Amino acid sequence: MNILIYLSIFLFSFGIYLIIANVLRLPTLQTSKNIITFYGRDKKIDKINILLDRLGSKISKFIILDEYKRKKLLATLKTAGIIETPEKHIATIWIKTAIPLIIAIPLSFLLPIAIPILLVISVRTYFKESRSAEKSLSKEKEKIEYELPRFTREIAQELKSTRDVLLILERYKNNAGETMKRELNITIADMKSGNYETALTRFETRIQSPMLSDVVRGLISVIRGDDALVFFQLLSHDFKALEIQRLKHEAAKRPGKIRKYSFLMLGCMLIMYLVIIGISVVKGLGGMF
Repeated sequence: MNILIYLSIFLFSFGIYLIIANVLRLPTLQTSKNIITFYGRDKKIDKINILLDRLGSKISKFIILDEYKRKKLLATLKTAGIIETPEKHIATIWIKTAIPLIIAIPLSFLLPIAIPILLVISVRTYFKESRSAEKSLSKEKEKIEYELPRFTREIAQELKSTRDVLLILERYKNNAGETMKRELNITIADMKSGNYETALTRFETRIQSPMLSDVVRGLISVIRGDDALVFFQLLSHDFKALEIQRLKHEAAKRPGKIRKYSFLMLGCMLIMYLVIIGISVVKGLGGMF
C-alpha cells in the first residue's frame, strides 16, 4: 500500500513538472546541457544542474533589481568566474531554497516529523547560496594575493628596462595563474580601449584587495612619470615577508591534522589488541569448563 502511495506522489509530481515545462516552454535537457557545457567546460554537468539552469532562466525574467544592486552583484559574479546574470543567480537561489519546501508538502501526509527538518534545510540552503558568490570572490581574491609577491618582483625587474605598464602586464600575463590571467586580460583590453588609470582602478575595484591596491597605486605612479622602482622593490620585500608568514601559518596547521589521524590510528590499534585479548580470554574460559 505504501509503495502505491509513493508511486502516486511521484507520478503526480512528474505530471505537474511536464505541465509547467510545457507552459513555460522550457528547452530540452540536451539543449540545456550543450549550453552549460559551452560556458563551463571544466565543470561536471548533471541533470539536476540542467533543470536548475532551465528554471532559473525562466524565473529570472520576473525578477527586477535596482540598478546599484544589479551592478554590484554583476561585478561580484564576473570576478568570481560565475557566468550568470544577477537575476538568474537570485532565481537559482530561490529555486534551491524552495526545493525542500516542495518536498515537505507530500511528506506532511506521510511523515509529519520531517517537516521541521526540511524547513531548517531550506533556511540553511538560502543563507548558504546567498553567500556563494561572495565566497567564490574571496577564493579568487586569495589566489590573486598569493601571486602578488611574484607579480611585484616581475614589475620591479621590468621597470629597469621599460616604463610601459601595458607591455609589463602583457609580458607577465603569459606566466600568470588562471585567475590573475583572466583579470589581466580584462584590464589589458580595458587599457587598450580607454584610459590606463581608469582601467587599473577598475581592476582594483573588482578584486577589492588592500595588497592589490598598493600595486595599482604604484603602476598609476609609473604612468604619471614617477620613478617607482624603489617603491616596487620595497613592496616586493614586504609581500615576501607576508608570504613567508602565511606559509608558516599553514605549516602550523599541519601538526593538528596529523595528530587527529594519529589518534585515530592509535584507537584502531587499541581496538585490535582488545579484540585479540578478548578472543583469547573467551577461549581460555571455554577450556576451563
